[in-house]
Amino acid sequence: MSDAMLSVSQIHCAYDSVPVIHGISLEVKEGEIVAIVGANGAGKSTTMRTIAGLMHPIKGHIAFLGEEVTQTPSYAMITKGISYVPEGRRLFSKLTVRENLELGSYTEKNRSVIDERLEEVFSLFPILKKRANQVAETMSGGEQQMCAIARGLMSRPKLLMLDELSLGLMPSLVEKVLETVVEINRKGTTILLVEQMVQEALEIASRGYVIQTGRIVQEGSARDLLESDSVRKAYMGL
Repeated sequence: MSDAMLSVSQIHCAYDSVPVIHGISLEVKEGEIVAIVGANGAGKSTTMRTIAGLMHPIKGHIAFLGEEVTQTPSYAMITKGISYVPEGRRLFSKLTVRENLELGSYTEKNRSVIDERLEEVFSLFPILKKRANQVAETMSGGEQQMCAIARGLMSRPKLLMLDELSLGLMPSLVEKVLETVVEINRKGTTILLVEQMVQEALEIASRGYVIQTGRIVQEGSARDLLESDSVRKAYMGL
Protein backbone atom coordinates (compact mmCIF):
# COMPACT_ATOMS: atom_id res chain seq x y z
CA MET A 1 0.00 0.00 0.00
CA SER A 2 1.43 3.40 -0.88
CA ASP A 3 1.69 6.22 1.66
CA ALA A 4 -0.50 8.39 -0.56
CA MET A 5 -3.65 10.02 0.78
CA LEU A 6 -5.44 9.08 -2.45
CA SER A 7 -4.34 6.16 -4.57
CA VAL A 8 -6.02 5.40 -7.91
CA SER A 9 -4.86 2.16 -9.45
CA GLN A 10 -5.51 1.08 -13.04
CA ILE A 11 -9.13 2.26 -13.23
CA HIS A 12 -11.20 1.63 -16.33
CA CYS A 13 -14.49 3.49 -16.77
CA ALA A 14 -17.27 3.40 -19.34
CA TYR A 15 -20.45 5.30 -20.23
CA ASP A 16 -23.16 2.92 -21.49
CA SER A 17 -20.47 0.25 -21.93
CA VAL A 18 -18.37 2.54 -24.15
CA PRO A 19 -14.89 2.66 -22.55
CA VAL A 20 -13.63 6.18 -21.83
CA ILE A 21 -10.89 5.66 -19.20
CA HIS A 22 -8.27 3.04 -19.96
CA GLY A 23 -6.21 2.08 -16.92
CA ILE A 24 -5.52 5.38 -15.19
CA SER A 25 -3.29 5.35 -12.10
CA LEU A 26 -2.43 8.39 -10.01
CA GLU A 27 -1.79 9.39 -6.45
CA VAL A 28 -2.09 12.43 -4.25
CA LYS A 29 -0.02 12.81 -1.10
CA GLU A 30 -1.12 14.81 1.92
CA GLY A 31 -0.49 18.54 1.54
CA GLU A 32 -0.01 18.50 -2.22
CA ILE A 33 -1.72 20.34 -5.04
CA VAL A 34 -1.90 17.85 -7.90
CA ALA A 35 -3.15 18.91 -11.34
CA ILE A 36 -4.74 16.68 -13.97
CA VAL A 37 -4.41 18.49 -17.27
CA GLY A 38 -5.29 17.79 -20.88
CA ALA A 39 -7.57 18.79 -23.71
CA ASN A 40 -11.35 18.91 -23.55
CA GLY A 41 -12.89 15.43 -23.69
CA ALA A 42 -9.68 13.67 -22.62
CA GLY A 43 -11.37 12.02 -19.62
CA LYS A 44 -10.34 14.41 -16.85
CA SER A 45 -13.82 15.01 -15.44
CA THR A 46 -14.74 11.33 -15.73
CA THR A 47 -11.69 10.52 -13.62
CA MET A 48 -12.79 13.07 -11.02
CA ARG A 49 -16.39 11.85 -10.97
CA THR A 50 -15.15 8.30 -10.43
CA ILE A 51 -12.90 9.28 -7.53
CA ALA A 52 -15.81 11.25 -6.02
CA GLY A 53 -18.05 8.16 -6.15
CA LEU A 54 -20.53 9.60 -8.68
CA MET A 55 -19.72 6.67 -10.96
CA HIS A 56 -17.77 3.48 -10.32
CA PRO A 57 -14.95 1.96 -12.33
CA ILE A 58 -15.54 -1.32 -14.15
CA LYS A 59 -12.01 -2.35 -13.22
CA GLY A 60 -9.29 -1.07 -10.90
CA HIS A 61 -9.13 0.26 -7.36
CA ILE A 62 -9.39 3.54 -5.47
CA ALA A 63 -8.06 3.90 -1.92
CA PHE A 64 -8.39 6.92 0.35
CA LEU A 65 -6.39 7.13 3.59
CA GLY A 66 -5.53 3.46 3.19
CA GLU A 67 -9.17 2.37 2.88
CA GLU A 68 -10.66 0.81 -0.25
CA VAL A 69 -13.38 3.18 -1.56
CA THR A 70 -13.79 1.89 -5.14
CA GLN A 71 -17.54 1.28 -4.80
CA THR A 72 -18.30 3.89 -2.13
CA PRO A 73 -21.21 6.20 -3.12
CA SER A 74 -20.58 9.94 -3.36
CA TYR A 75 -22.55 10.93 -0.22
CA ALA A 76 -20.38 8.57 1.85
CA MET A 77 -17.21 10.01 0.28
CA ILE A 78 -18.06 13.36 1.88
CA THR A 79 -18.10 11.84 5.37
CA LYS A 80 -14.75 10.18 4.60
CA GLY A 81 -13.24 13.58 3.84
CA ILE A 82 -13.46 14.06 0.06
CA SER A 83 -15.28 17.09 -1.30
CA TYR A 84 -15.92 17.50 -5.04
CA VAL A 85 -16.63 20.84 -6.74
CA PRO A 86 -17.98 19.85 -10.17
CA GLU A 87 -17.42 21.78 -13.38
CA GLY A 88 -20.06 24.38 -14.15
CA ARG A 89 -20.43 25.31 -10.46
CA ARG A 90 -23.85 23.61 -9.99
CA LEU A 91 -25.10 25.98 -7.33
CA PHE A 92 -28.71 25.98 -6.21
CA SER A 93 -29.47 29.06 -8.27
CA LYS A 94 -32.66 30.12 -6.44
CA LEU A 95 -31.14 29.83 -2.97
CA THR A 96 -29.05 32.49 -1.26
CA VAL A 97 -25.29 32.30 -0.93
CA ARG A 98 -25.61 31.42 2.75
CA GLU A 99 -28.13 28.65 2.03
CA ASN A 100 -25.84 27.20 -0.64
CA LEU A 101 -22.92 27.23 1.77
CA GLU A 102 -24.90 25.63 4.58
CA LEU A 103 -25.89 22.80 2.24
CA GLY A 104 -22.18 22.08 1.93
CA SER A 105 -22.07 21.14 5.61
CA TYR A 106 -25.21 19.00 5.65
CA THR A 107 -23.31 16.15 7.36
CA GLU A 108 -22.70 18.43 10.37
CA LYS A 109 -25.58 18.74 12.84
CA ASN A 110 -23.98 21.12 15.34
CA ARG A 111 -25.12 24.69 14.60
CA SER A 112 -22.13 26.37 16.23
CA VAL A 113 -19.73 24.25 14.14
CA ILE A 114 -21.59 25.27 10.96
CA ASP A 115 -21.39 28.95 11.98
CA GLU A 116 -17.68 28.57 12.66
CA ARG A 117 -17.16 27.07 9.18
CA LEU A 118 -19.17 29.89 7.61
CA GLU A 119 -16.86 32.40 9.26
CA GLU A 120 -13.85 30.48 7.93
CA VAL A 121 -15.06 30.58 4.34
CA PHE A 122 -16.14 34.20 4.69
CA SER A 123 -12.63 35.14 5.79
CA LEU A 124 -11.29 33.36 2.71
CA PHE A 125 -13.93 34.89 0.40
CA PRO A 126 -14.91 38.29 1.86
CA ILE A 127 -17.15 38.97 -1.17
CA LEU A 128 -19.39 36.05 -0.13
CA LYS A 129 -19.94 37.59 3.27
CA LYS A 130 -21.19 40.75 1.56
CA ARG A 131 -23.39 38.64 -0.71
CA ALA A 132 -24.57 36.19 1.96
CA ASN A 133 -28.26 37.00 1.50
CA GLN A 134 -28.13 37.40 -2.26
CA VAL A 135 -29.70 34.77 -4.53
CA ALA A 136 -26.88 32.74 -6.13
CA GLU A 137 -27.98 33.17 -9.75
CA THR A 138 -27.76 36.97 -9.50
CA MET A 139 -24.01 36.88 -8.85
CA SER A 140 -21.26 37.12 -11.47
CA GLY A 141 -19.58 33.97 -12.79
CA GLY A 142 -16.49 34.58 -10.69
CA GLU A 143 -18.52 35.06 -7.51
CA GLN A 144 -20.50 31.90 -8.27
CA GLN A 145 -17.26 29.97 -8.70
CA MET A 146 -16.04 31.24 -5.33
CA CYS A 147 -19.34 30.21 -3.77
CA ALA A 148 -18.96 26.71 -5.26
CA ILE A 149 -15.44 26.36 -3.84
CA ALA A 150 -16.57 27.71 -0.45
CA ARG A 151 -19.47 25.24 -0.40
CA GLY A 152 -16.94 22.46 -1.07
CA LEU A 153 -14.94 23.61 1.94
CA MET A 154 -17.94 23.61 4.28
CA SER A 155 -17.62 19.87 4.94
CA ARG A 156 -14.02 20.59 6.04
CA PRO A 157 -12.55 18.06 3.61
CA LYS A 158 -9.13 16.45 3.83
CA LEU A 159 -9.08 16.36 0.01
CA LEU A 160 -10.75 19.06 -2.09
CA MET A 161 -11.33 18.11 -5.73
CA LEU A 162 -11.84 21.03 -8.12
CA ASP A 163 -13.10 20.41 -11.65
CA GLU A 164 -12.45 23.00 -14.40
CA LEU A 165 -12.38 26.10 -12.21
CA SER A 166 -11.54 28.42 -15.10
CA LEU A 167 -14.55 27.45 -17.22
CA GLY A 168 -16.37 30.58 -18.36
CA LEU A 169 -14.24 32.97 -16.30
CA MET A 170 -12.31 36.00 -17.50
CA PRO A 171 -8.51 35.50 -17.36
CA SER A 172 -8.10 38.06 -14.56
CA LEU A 173 -10.61 36.12 -12.44
CA VAL A 174 -8.94 32.78 -13.18
CA GLU A 175 -5.79 34.13 -11.57
CA LYS A 176 -7.71 35.27 -8.50
CA VAL A 177 -9.47 31.92 -8.12
CA LEU A 178 -6.19 30.01 -8.45
CA GLU A 179 -4.56 32.27 -5.85
CA THR A 180 -7.37 31.31 -3.49
CA VAL A 181 -6.73 27.62 -4.22
CA VAL A 182 -3.10 28.12 -3.16
CA GLU A 183 -4.29 29.81 0.03
CA ILE A 184 -6.70 26.93 0.81
CA ASN A 185 -3.82 24.50 0.34
CA ARG A 186 -1.53 26.60 2.54
CA LYS A 187 -4.10 26.34 5.31
CA GLY A 188 -3.86 22.55 5.19
CA THR A 189 -6.27 21.16 2.61
CA THR A 190 -4.87 18.76 0.02
CA ILE A 191 -6.06 19.58 -3.52
CA LEU A 192 -6.63 17.63 -6.72
CA LEU A 193 -7.60 19.84 -9.61
CA VAL A 194 -8.60 19.29 -13.20
CA GLU A 195 -7.95 22.17 -15.54
CA GLN A 196 -7.90 22.98 -19.24
CA MET A 197 -5.66 25.98 -18.64
CA VAL A 198 -2.57 23.83 -18.44
CA GLN A 199 0.07 26.43 -17.73
CA GLU A 200 -1.94 28.18 -15.00
CA ALA A 201 -2.71 24.87 -13.29
CA LEU A 202 0.87 23.60 -13.39
CA GLU A 203 2.17 26.91 -12.06
CA ILE A 204 0.37 26.34 -8.74
CA ALA A 205 0.69 22.53 -8.56
CA SER A 206 3.46 20.44 -7.07
CA ARG A 207 2.88 17.55 -9.48
CA GLY A 208 0.82 16.89 -12.54
CA TYR A 209 -0.64 14.20 -14.80
CA VAL A 210 -1.37 14.74 -18.49
CA ILE A 211 -4.41 12.82 -19.78
CA GLN A 212 -5.03 12.09 -23.44
CA THR A 213 -7.99 10.01 -24.67
CA GLY A 214 -8.50 8.34 -21.30
CA ARG A 215 -4.85 7.50 -20.63
CA ILE A 216 -2.08 9.19 -18.70
CA VAL A 217 0.60 10.06 -21.24
CA GLN A 218 2.93 12.04 -18.98
CA GLU A 219 3.41 12.63 -15.28
CA GLY A 220 5.96 14.32 -13.11
CA SER A 221 6.75 17.41 -11.11
CA ALA A 222 4.81 20.46 -12.26
CA ARG A 223 8.09 22.17 -13.14
CA ASP A 224 9.21 19.29 -15.37
CA LEU A 225 5.86 19.24 -17.15
CA LEU A 226 5.98 23.01 -17.67
CA GLU A 227 9.39 22.64 -19.27
CA SER A 228 8.46 19.59 -21.36
CA ASP A 229 8.51 20.30 -25.09
CA SER A 230 5.58 18.00 -25.80
CA VAL A 231 3.40 19.65 -23.12
CA ARG A 232 4.37 23.14 -24.28
CA LYS A 233 3.63 22.29 -27.89
CA ALA A 234 0.37 20.45 -27.28
CA TYR A 235 -1.22 22.63 -24.60
CA MET A 236 0.47 26.01 -24.45
CA GLY A 237 0.84 26.77 -28.13
CA LEU A 238 4.59 27.28 -27.67
